[in-house]
Amino acid sequence: MNLLSQEQIQEIRDSVDIVDVISSYVSLTPKGRNYFGICPFHDDNNPSMSVNRDKKIYKCFSCGATGTVFKFIMDYENISFIEAVKKVADMGGININVGKIPKTKNNNKLHEIYDLSLKFYINNINTTGGKEAKQYLYNRGITDEIIKEFQIGLALNGKDTLSKILLKKFDEKDIMKSGLVNKNAYGYLDLFYDRIMFPLYDLNGNIVAYSGRIYNKEDNSKYFNTRETEIFKKGQLLYNYHRAKDIARQKNQIIVMEGFMDVIRAHTINVKNVIATMGTAVTKEQAILIKRMAKEVILCFDGDEAGAKATMACADELIKIGVTPKVIRLEDGMDPDEYITKYGKDFERKIQNPMSIMDFKLQYLKKGKNLSNTVDEAKYVNEAIKEINKIDDEILKELTIKKIIDETGLDESIIRNKITPTEIQKAPKPKPKEKTKNKLNKYEVAQRNLIYYMLRSPEVINMYNTKITYMPTEEYRMLAREIKIFYNDKGYIKEADLIDSVECDEEVLNAIKKVEEANLNENYSIEEIDDYIKVIRDYNVKTEINRLTNKMKDELDPLKKAEIAQKIIDLKKGE
Repeated sequence: MNLLSQEQIQEIRDSVDIVDVISSYVSLTPKGRNYFGICPFHDDNNPSMSVNRDKKIYKCFSCGATGTVFKFIMDYENISFIEAVKKVADMGGININVGKIPKTKNNNKLHEIYDLSLKFYINNINTTGGKEAKQYLYNRGITDEIIKEFQIGLALNGKDTLSKILLKKFDEKDIMKSGLVNKNAYGYLDLFYDRIMFPLYDLNGNIVAYSGRIYNKEDNSKYFNTRETEIFKKGQLLYNYHRAKDIARQKNQIIVMEGFMDVIRAHTINVKNVIATMGTAVTKEQAILIKRMAKEVILCFDGDEAGAKATMACADELIKIGVTPKVIRLEDGMDPDEYITKYGKDFERKIQNPMSIMDFKLQYLKKGKNLSNTVDEAKYVNEAIKEINKIDDEILKELTIKKIIDETGLDESIIRNKITPTEIQKAPKPKPKEKTKNKLNKYEVAQRNLIYYMLRSPEVINMYNTKITYMPTEEYRMLAREIKIFYNDKGYIKEADLIDSVECDEEVLNAIKKVEEANLNENYSIEEIDDYIKVIRDYNVKTEINRLTNKMKDELDPLKKAEIAQKIIDLKKGE
């Protein structure tokens, strides 16, 4: 629920310059009265997002993303409306108290189950039954402060203790969906028992899964994770995202690791701008999230061969979306958890001196090759050129070319002839053929265009109120109603204020996106508006005539039938 008045929200929005705010996330270039940049909400190759300082809104001409500074921050940072308002208020130097901001939850039952399980596990580790588990964590350098911050808990030795608690409060169907309980011929069994429990979070900081670790005996499977569920999709989350996003933005740097223990260990030496991929191949969705967090991206995966391969794969996924990461490699095949445990704050020196992605790739490509062998050397050069052609950074490209020339002694022209010029590389890629959009009929066009001008002119709103009052299409009818309500309440119409007034009403916002796709001239003529109104009225009249005609067919009373017929005649006269 929004605790602020519409006037307060407008004051907060007006306290900042939308161009300044959005340009702190993406680069903007002035062009006429607007500013243009790469849209962060779809796979954009050319600047298709327009930001209008006067109107205080942004609009993507490709994907249709539209809104004010609040909507931009909401979607960019995956936060709620009120959190976005608070961020903008801080930027504008306005002090507001919005109380404790609830976390966004979509599947309440599964989230409630995980919330209760978390309380249960945390309580367990703080009882006498948790002493051994706590000592194990202390021995590994995990303090009480870290245990509390990362909500580390304990599944006790009993094999159905959590099951009994959950069955008292939730339906069996939801419990089984959660993945925390199994069922066999003997009854219900907890998925986890006798393990230290590390919660896994979604992007909003909700507990959605666990990784349970054996701590008091030898076991080949040290960690055991919850299976994927409706609320837990590995490829859609980044561990510690909700904690790291703000500090990463402040530092303009994000460090990407593989495992959650790497992240927790980094926190023990106060390195907090760090996230983890949870050991899976980085997806495009995760890469976009990483891109949004900071301009400098540093990859610090395990120091072994598997970690090197993962670094290559992650780097390639980032390069595809225009991010050129840097790399930290750890000695002796250690992972970050092991390295920090052994060397502590020396890890900060690593952060301050990462290698370029191309230095890492060249190093990786040399592995297993004898460069004094002409076949191996040729293979290395050809592979290196393929990697150079993936990057857009002109300076990095040039330095790498010179490095290969120095290493191999090859004629410069031979290598340069195989390099793709950046200008060609940056040319827009042919877009895949989109599914043919349903062509709007004249009635839909008239509604859309009329609302386009209603969003800009009280005169058009008054013409609508006087001559129509009803839109045939539901989404346009809903948006027209919101416009009327806003205008009647405020006495003016301003698109940015209307967008903020509907907050997170996705149906209304989607209708606004469709209307904005019309991209009409800002100026209109009365004749043009009258034409739209006439088309809509014609549609309404024809619809009503059809309704009455069908009603007349079913009517048995001759007098009522005659009344309906007269109504139809009157409607036709007015056409």
